[in-house]
Amino acid sequence: MNVLSWLTDRFTNRGKALSLYKRGMEKSKSHEHEAAIADYTTAIGMHDVPSDVKAMALYNRALVYAAAGDPVKATSDLNTVLGMPDALPNIKSEARRKLARMQR
Repeated sequence: MNVLSWLTDRFTNRGKALSLYKRGMEKSKSHEHEAAIADYTTAIGMHDVPSDVKAMALYNRALVYAAAGDPVKATSDLNTVLGMPDALPNIKSEARRKLARMQR
């Protein structure tokens, strides 16, 4: 990693949001549900967070909510992803799949 990309990752909204997103992923892998949700929520709520990062954080937060036994919040996040016009198509398709699995 060069110095410019390191600075970009640390000092831009995208970089900060991605850092929180990645930290949330690590915490969710360790089954630290509350801590992962907190990181995802912080990333989602950041000012001027890019829509792709926001959609990824919402999707992953939904997965953690589902794993933690809160299907209502999981469904809400997944529906938010589906309603985002700028969300990446693969994130939307995964959100649709997860909703369908939850409804079965």
